Amino acid sequence: MGEADMVGLDGRVTGTVGPGLVGEVIVRIRGGAEHFLAYPAQGTGRLPVGTVVTVVEYLPPRTVYVMAAYDN
Repeated sequence: MGEADMVGLDGRVTGTVGPGLVGEVIVRIRGGAEHFLAYPAQGTGRLPVGTVVTVVEYLPPRTVYVMAAYDN
């Protein structure tokens, strides 16, 4: 799975993502769901558990940068 395949996918925060934190998200890919280590995209604040996010950058094999999918 390449970067182009991951960027733009939606997921859900399962471990708080924020500045100075290594969070976790679950993303539906390859016919299932997988967990990734997650960091906030630049300019993004804290994303609590349950937040729907969009992948904006993928660093193989298991790291993504995310931002909230919807404005609150």
